[in-house]
Amino acid sequence: MEGFVSSAQSLQALSALLSTQQEEDEEEEGKGTALAQLGPGNIGPPPTKDKEVTTAYVKRNSKDIWSEEEVADGSQFDDLTDLRPQPEYEIILKQSVGTEDVFLGLSGKDPSSMCCEAMLVKIKLPDTKATDVVLDVQEKFLDLRTPKHKLGLHLPNAVHRHEGRAQFFSEREELEVTLVVKRSMDFINMQ
Repeated sequence: MEGFVSSAQSLQALSALLSTQQEEDEEEEGKGTALAQLGPGNIGPPPTKDKEVTTAYVKRNSKDIWSEEEVADGSQFDDLTDLRPQPEYEIILKQSVGTEDVFLGLSGKDPSSMCCEAMLVKIKLPDTKATDVVLDVQEKFLDLRTPKHKLGLHLPNAVHRHEGRAQFFSEREELEVTLVVKRSMDFINMQ
């Protein structure tokens, strides 16, 4: 039994000897590569440990539930008690293309939605007369009401609300609303 105890003691002594030698090697390596471990996050003063409270969780008025930025455009038109069905609709983006665009590519337009000038909204309104249609267009919302249908449509792009036109086709029972798209890069795209 004595041989077993001495071998266990010798193993522990060897382990202690090797572990201190490894720690010294790591310290020497750490000194040599300290500059290599610096990165872009080390520029400037060290970050503070205190976390600042973001303004998203701070209420401005104790009675406010949402801020103005959190409410979607057109939400004032949502009426959950109105049970009229939503008509079928289709949104088509349009662009004016000439022969210089098709054959030569001189204007720099491409087939992407970024180069589209107008948005066509086709709305199927069965059993509806043109006089029954009430249409209201906002910058990002289209509101259509008839005695049998109701459509509150959030538009994919902002539009010029006063520059659109609407046409009702009674033989197809369809309303076509053409809206001019408001784009942030109009000075580039309207060449």
